[in-house]
Amino acid sequence: MLSPEIIRTAPKVLLHDHLDGGLRASTIVELAKDLGVKSLPTYNVTELGDWMTATADRKDLELYLEAFSHTLSVMQTQDALYRIAAECAEDLADDGIIYAEVRFAPELHLSKGLTVPQVIESVLEGFKSGSEGKGIIVNTLICAIRSRTRSKEILEHALHFRLKGVVGFDIAGPEIGYPPSGHIDAFNLAIDVDFPVTIHAGEVGGVDYIREAVEDCGASRIGHGLGLQEEVPSDETTAIGESNLLSFFLNEQIALELCPTSNLHIGAVDSLPEHPISRFIDLGLCATINTDNRLMSNTSLSKELQRCSETFGWEISTVHTLMRNALSSSFISSELKEDLNSALSNWYHSSSRAKGSSNENN
Repeated sequence: MLSPEIIRTAPKVLLHDHLDGGLRASTIVELAKDLGVKSLPTYNVTELGDWMTATADRKDLELYLEAFSHTLSVMQTQDALYRIAAECAEDLADDGIIYAEVRFAPELHLSKGLTVPQVIESVLEGFKSGSEGKGIIVNTLICAIRSRTRSKEILEHALHFRLKGVVGFDIAGPEIGYPPSGHIDAFNLAIDVDFPVTIHAGEVGGVDYIREAVEDCGASRIGHGLGLQEEVPSDETTAIGESNLLSFFLNEQIALELCPTSNLHIGAVDSLPEHPISRFIDLGLCATINTDNRLMSNTSLSKELQRCSETFGWEISTVHTLMRNALSSSFISSELKEDLNSALSNWYHSSSRAKGSSNENN
């Protein structure tokens, strides 16, 4: 079994983390008091953290999303967004993450008069400040809200920051009834300008949403993607090749941004042992492990890895595979990937050698 210290110190890559789902409870309380926000369920820091997790863990995506009204209530000024982004970078670095792509939806931060460019600029500046000297690179994914109609406009704003830290585009929010194809104009534009796309699909919506995301909308990564397990053979006698979609994911190494604790909280899986992440790894799919919303799920990437290693019996080699998958499917240059991959390989290979030597001496 992998120790918590080994997992925490291991260099890690994170692809699916929501800025408005990862605030420190203490920051929410402080900002709420400074900004005159009167709607928090409690102004006790410990109680607020507990409330967030209890509210999220109700086995329903729509209910899960309710807690975000309170984080978003304090994310409506440039100073607040800067602070929250800086603290996000610091917290991820403290967890041993060397590269992260953190996503947010600018249209959720406009209630006090900010413009979309102001929102994006504030977050990017916060990430830069919080990352400095911490051994981490944090880039940004811009989300449009799938139940709204501004996706193409939001993508156009994202493209203005393409060389300043915005590396990709996503749609997020309630899934059922809002298929990816409803935003086809935005995705067609992304395809035309070769802008990377990841799409929340198959979190609760099933395999058809996943198929649309990759076949019609150009997604090279899928946020969650649990619905793909519908295509996995239930017995060893059935060939994987009988599913064209599963074969496509295998051949193209389309990444699955899996978030085990969050998936459990919304009821997408009934228990952690039933989560498909380990099965997906065994099949050779490009599985990655992620946090989704660190505050709501009371989690970190280290905690996700610890829980799964205990549940599925993972060794350090499996953690390396997951991190290598994440890095290879990140939306950064091949040169930066090579540099970061060297850091990953050096650490994990030396760790494996040390473990082997320890086993020989026992």
